Amino acid sequence: MFFPSGIFSISDERHFNRIALEHFRYQLQENPVFREFTEALGIDPGEVKHYTEIPFLPVEFFKTHRITATKRKPELIFKSSGTTGTTRSIHQVADASLYRDTLIASFRYFYGEPGKYMILALTPSPIENPESSLTYMIRTWMDAGSNEGSGFYLHRQDHLAKFLEKMMVDSFAPKSPEGDLSKAEIRNSNVEPRTSNLKDPTVLLIGLTYALLDFAEHHPIPLSGSIIMETGGMKGRKKEMIKEEVHELLQQAFRVPCIHSEYGMTELLSQAYSEGKGIFRCPPWMKVMIRDVNDPLSWIGPGRTGGISIIDLANKYSCPFIATQDLGRIYDDGSFEILGRFDYSDARGCSLMIPPV
Repeated sequence: MFFPSGIFSISDERHFNRIALEHFRYQLQENPVFREFTEALGIDPGEVKHYTEIPFLPVEFFKTHRITATKRKPELIFKSSGTTGTTRSIHQVADASLYRDTLIASFRYFYGEPGKYMILALTPSPIENPESSLTYMIRTWMDAGSNEGSGFYLHRQDHLAKFLEKMMVDSFAPKSPEGDLSKAEIRNSNVEPRTSNLKDPTVLLIGLTYALLDFAEHHPIPLSGSIIMETGGMKGRKKEMIKEEVHELLQQAFRVPCIHSEYGMTELLSQAYSEGKGIFRCPPWMKVMIRDVNDPLSWIGPGRTGGISIIDLANKYSCPFIATQDLGRIYDDGSFEILGRFDYSDARGCSLMIPPV
C-alpha cells in the first residue's frame, strides 16, 4: 500500500532525517536488492540513526537488477541513454502521479509556476523517445500550463529561429518612425527590449548541450530576459569542451548573463538546478553527499572532490539512496558542482538519446 509522501513539506534537517530513516526501513522491508546489499555490507539496521549511516546502492545495479520496493505494476518505465552494445539502466516508476508532482514541485521551488513560461525544447519529443525521463519531465512542465508556442524543436530549429526572431521584433521598441528593427538589426543590436525581460511569457529554452551549441552557431538570437538551460550531452556529438567554454559561447550567442543547468538521471525522480556558474542546488527532499573515492563508505567534507551520492526521497518505490558515477564537490551551504565521472564509468547521458545521423 502506498503511503502519503510528506516530502514536499520538509522544513529542516531533523524533518529530512526522520523521513529518510522511514524510507530506509521501508526499503529494508520491501526492496530485496537493497536489503541484500545492506546485509552484505554487515550493516545493523538498528544502529542506523542518521541518513549519513544509510548505505547507498551503486547506480549500476539499475542495469543488472530489478530495483523496486513494491509489487505494484510500474506505471512508467524509463531507460538510460546508451551506446550500441552497452547495458542500459531501467527505472520502473510505480507511481506516475508522484513523479509528476515531484517534477512540478521542483520547478516551482526554483522558477515558479510553469504557466509563466514558454518552454522551447531542443530535445527529442516523447513520441521520438518515449523511454526518456528528460522528455517526460519537459512534457510534464508543458502540460502543467506552459504557454502557446511551447514545444519540441530539435528537428525544427529553423522554425524555432523564425519564431524567436518574430517574438524579439515584437518586443523591441521601434528604432525610428520608419518602423521596427529588422531581423539583421535584431541579431547585431545592443538595444534592449521594451521591458527588462520577455514577459507574458518568459522564454525557457532548454536543450541538450550539443543542440544548444548548434542552435547558437546557426541562430545567434539575442534573448535578453530569457532562461537558457542546458541538460548536458556532448559525448560523441561535438568536440569535448569544459563547461565554462560551453556557457561562454551560449551567453555570447543569446546575450544572457548566465546559463542555467539541470542535473538529474534516469534512476532518480528529482532534479537539482543551477542558476549559473555550474553551482547546483537541490529541492528540500533531495540531498547530495560526497563520498571518498578510495572508501565509498566514508564521507568527505566541503571543498573536496569525491563521488556523488544522492538521497532522493521521491524515489521511495525504487531506491532513494543512490551512489552515482559522477565526481563533484559540495559547499558549506549544501550547493554542489559536477566535475566529471569516474574513469571506468560508461558513457551515458542526454547526448546519447538520439542515434547518430
